[in-house]
Amino acid sequence: MVRPVNEHDIILLPESVDGLADFASLIGLDLTNSYLTFDSGFDSLYSKRLIESHGMIPVIKPNRRGTKNEQKLETMYGDFNEPIYEKRFVIERTFAWQDTYRKLVTSYERLPSTRIGFKYLAYSMINLRAVFGGNSL
Repeated sequence: MVRPVNEHDIILLPESVDGLADFASLIGLDLTNSYLTFDSGFDSLYSKRLIESHGMIPVIKPNRRGTKNEQKLETMYGDFNEPIYEKRFVIERTFAWQDTYRKLVTSYERLPSTRIGFKYLAYSMINLRAVFGGNSL
């Protein structure tokens, strides 16, 4: 899905979650009781209900909204699953590593197979670096 850069992610959420559920169903993947994590920009009752309507568990970092009241903060963070949310860092870090390869950031490839080939090459290099521990790649 390609959208304008000035369109906020929250506007794309319904279409994206529906698309994820449709794709998972298409390939025979059951997303029931799986976690879907988002940052605090998606902290709303609507977002949580949308995710829950597909049988998934929302893990959305609470947006403090300038709240200093300890009781309100405890309520906000009461059902927040911090250990699951922390695993999100692995994915964010992978995207950051991917962005170090200029060819992936600014892609002018016409064929999808060429673009995916460059992604596989970059991921192979990232894995080589992880396995052998060298920064010379």
